[in-house]
Amino acid sequence: MSDTQTMAMLEKRRIEAAILKHVYDALKASHGTQVAQRAIAEAVRKSAMEQAAELAKAAGGKTSLETFIARQEPWLRGESLTIEVKEHTDTRYRYNVTRCKYAEMYRDMGLGEIGHLLSCQRDGTFCEGYDDRIKLKRTQTIMQGASHCDFDYTFEKD
Repeated sequence: MSDTQTMAMLEKRRIEAAILKHVYDALKASHGTQVAQRAIAEAVRKSAMEQAAELAKAAGGKTSLETFIARQEPWLRGESLTIEVKEHTDTRYRYNVTRCKYAEMYRDMGLGEIGHLLSCQRDGTFCEGYDDRIKLKRTQTIMQGASHCDFDYTFEKD
């Protein structure tokens, strides 16, 4: 197993954010905040789709909500997220994140204004790339000031 396969996702995101911070600052200076944020959002979206497709490939084409959940460990490693599961069935997985070290890290790095682009937007996009039958509904995030993130994944069976 390579170092990138065993590394906690929080550390991967820290490395990515350290690089993207410079890109964001340069784009913001040359093209303005809106253009910089759109560029970061699109780059992160493409990255999430690619990473999700790789994870789906590793599932041998047998993706489902259960295989998706089973692959969450790198995101949780090191107590990166504190979650409270509300519902877990073969077609629905609801939970709240009550502590998010990703949000804390982005704020500490001075990236609070784009932390939602670097991390939160990945969640729904990741579903699309992994298995488009998995849908995420979320109404709030810690990154954008809420007390918790409310994840509600559903799986649309064929």
